[in-house]
Amino acid sequence: MNAPKSSSNPPRSNPPSSNQIRRDFLEFFRERGHTIVPSASLIPANDPTLLFTNSGMVQFKNVFLGSEKPGYVRAADVQRCLRAGGKHNDLDQVGYTARHHTFFEMLGNWSFGDYFKLEAIKWAWELLTDVWGLDPQRLLVTVYQTDDEAYAIWRDEIGVPEDRIIRIGDNKGAPFASDNFWQMADTGPCGPCTEIFYDHGEQHFGGPPGSPDEDGDRFIEIWNLVFMQFDRQPDGSLAPLPAPCVDTGMGLERLAAILQGKHGNYEIDTFQHLIAAAARLTATQDLDNKSLRVIADHIRACAFLIVDGVLPSNEGRGYVLRRIIRRALRHGWMLGQKQPFFHSMLQPLIETMGEAYPELEAQRGLIERALLAEEERFAETLDAGMRIFDEVAARSGGSIPGADAFRLYDTYGFPVDLTADIARERGLTVDMEGFDAAMERQRDTARAAGKFGNTATMPAELAAQLSPTRFLGYDCVEADGLEVVGLLRDGRSLDRIEAGEEAVVLLADTPFYAESGGQMGDAGQLASTRSMFGVRDTVKFGGQFHGHVGTLRSGALSVGDKVDAQIDATRRGAIVLNHSATHLLHAALRDVLGTHVLQKGSLVAPDRLRFDFSHFQPVTADELALIERKVNAEIRANHEAEVHQMGMDEALEFGALALFGEKYGDRVRVLRMGETSTELCGGTHVSRTGDIGVFKILSEGGVSAGVRRIEAVTGQGALDHIDAEEKRLRDAAHLLGGSPADITDKVRSVLERQKKLERELEAVKAKLASGATADLAGSAVDVDGIKVLAVRLEGFDAKALRDALDRLRQQLGDMVVVLAGAKDGKVSLVAGVNGAAAGRVKAGELLSHVAKQINGKGGGRPDMAQGGGEDLPTLPHVLEGVAEWVRGRLS
Repeated sequence: MNAPKSSSNPPRSNPPSSNQIRRDFLEFFRERGHTIVPSASLIPANDPTLLFTNSGMVQFKNVFLGSEKPGYVRAADVQRCLRAGGKHNDLDQVGYTARHHTFFEMLGNWSFGDYFKLEAIKWAWELLTDVWGLDPQRLLVTVYQTDDEAYAIWRDEIGVPEDRIIRIGDNKGAPFASDNFWQMADTGPCGPCTEIFYDHGEQHFGGPPGSPDEDGDRFIEIWNLVFMQFDRQPDGSLAPLPAPCVDTGMGLERLAAILQGKHGNYEIDTFQHLIAAAARLTATQDLDNKSLRVIADHIRACAFLIVDGVLPSNEGRGYVLRRIIRRALRHGWMLGQKQPFFHSMLQPLIETMGEAYPELEAQRGLIERALLAEEERFAETLDAGMRIFDEVAARSGGSIPGADAFRLYDTYGFPVDLTADIARERGLTVDMEGFDAAMERQRDTARAAGKFGNTATMPAELAAQLSPTRFLGYDCVEADGLEVVGLLRDGRSLDRIEAGEEAVVLLADTPFYAESGGQMGDAGQLASTRSMFGVRDTVKFGGQFHGHVGTLRSGALSVGDKVDAQIDATRRGAIVLNHSATHLLHAALRDVLGTHVLQKGSLVAPDRLRFDFSHFQPVTADELALIERKVNAEIRANHEAEVHQMGMDEALEFGALALFGEKYGDRVRVLRMGETSTELCGGTHVSRTGDIGVFKILSEGGVSAGVRRIEAVTGQGALDHIDAEEKRLRDAAHLLGGSPADITDKVRSVLERQKKLERELEAVKAKLASGATADLAGSAVDVDGIKVLAVRLEGFDAKALRDALDRLRQQLGDMVVVLAGAKDGKVSLVAGVNGAAAGRVKAGELLSHVAKQINGKGGGRPDMAQGGGEDLPTLPHVLEGVAEWVRGRLS
């Protein structure tokens, strides 16, 4: 292996910053005809197989499969990625290695059936060696064992010596399971790849890829060029993709370390700034402390997850976020910082990454409040949880039992990887099988994998043949002579369906809106001269094809037939009112509660709307009233609903607010209603806000930590709700003998009378109890000079029993008393010890003795105890035995 013998990376007079590296990369590929695509959300759009976006290719998955067709054939981007849950999970290693992160950035360039191996390899080499000036002698490459084409390009076109081109075969125990055969998941796009490695020098341990010492820190992969040629099927076979594609990925952090003359990722400019800030906030002098690395890494993951709509919770993605936050907080705690500090890491993050990601500044308030709320919540349990951990560790014998790990999670909010993290630092392990078993028994909702199910798919070969569905529904609710271009059932193509069969009908054009952005899909019918197909829902495949889901009611329907489409106009009309109202509601919420409010989900149905939004406390009644008034004011203003088509950047400059969970293309649809509401939205809407009629909030409540939900109605639904409320008000007024106008005074009068009667009743009860107590005192028996009384009192509640016990103390002096109040099949128990009996008889022991015999329990102080049980037939016998039990204690 020809390798340099220098002792350090080449010195650079002006090493590029991380921000400059991003700009260099994008500009290089822009000049070579690539469309610059913004980073997709960390939450994969319409991909139920993934918890998070874990690589650059996720947003292009449907493009590779042929079910989505972008308006370009070359693209480049810098993609935000997260590996902290599911199959790709690096959380445990973060902070303990030089290059593992939860959040990282992936530089990528893409070809969708355009250029292939030659161009991808040549441009990668040019950028690394000519633009960034890396020494070619420090670079070596790998190719898949049978990829002779890539091997020849490296050797003949680029001039890389053969001893620095390494063939890697199936080294992971199965066909095509290789470091140089890439696939994102068990199924889906895949293909051979060639990787570029950088040699950090022989002063670092490690061998080249494919050698026994390849896991060392000398040779580090920096760029992976994947040649997407296949679609891996569930049975493991490889089906050719419609067109060969290129998918490249280069970790920004690894590249920055090399270009800035560093060996580890945590030494680059971005992390050094964050580590210094973490050191200040935790008063830590040792900048090499690994806990600072963890905090610096985790603030990036947490901030961007919140930006993309995730908030801490006990399930799914929110649980992963909570795990990451609590891991960072625990490392702060290890550094001696037990006060909230993590939210203050946002400012230094904005200073170093805000140029590339302005959404960090735009959502500063939401991020800081979410982090601070979680810090305050966890601080309440961290000390107690650590004490429990210490107790468990002291008796663990080298392994934390699964049941104890689960108790730390369930009771003290310790994610199991946090327990494992602490255990590892003390040389302990965690019984993960036992923990998993405990989780299963509790049916814990934190299992993220269970949150993601399958969705309908369409065959790639069919998608490749079709053009995206042309949506006509902005302008009409029916259209004639539409061609049937596909029929599907269970993901398979059909040529024909018969009456009574369920299917999905694909049309070249349609007025039916496909469910998206919270708006429910249209229903209606498709009719031809020989068939009638009832549409119960409309869904979207690959983001581009509208599928009409339903049943063929009569006749037969074949591909190529022409049908007349008619949606349920009344249903659509009701949906439209609710959808437009959600936009006005969103604007009013941000105006009243603050700009930290962002949509976290919605449902727009014919009968109601549901709107989830970020907010950290219940919305008060006064705030709800003001929000409702503002929405109705916008409705009365009768603003025109303006629709504009424009580029994404232009839309953001126009003031458009992008909604959570949506995936937007290059050209976007902007809806503006008045001066307050401007949002990106592809849904159907009113012509003017006055069409909504009236808006009425039904309820407000919490959904999860930091997320609230409002349900509301509009139009006729709102009028029906108001009519129902008025009827209930009239009925209540009638029952109270008044009118709706004076119902408040009537209710107040009734309540005051009720309180007076309750006071009189209590006085009567006290008088009766006093008389009963006087009679009871005479029933006490003498046991060695102590008055012992155990008696059942019909209808006495716990308070009445305690009052009776206090009076008996005064009357009996030296006493042991058990009173049983029976009511509705249950028994309340009180026991009291007074005078000379104190110290010799304990009320708690006595009451426990009695309660156990009637399937109950209880306890308390030596002088007074309370409990309860069942009103069993044996209760008299149990009470008769009290005197003998006391005699045994006194002897």
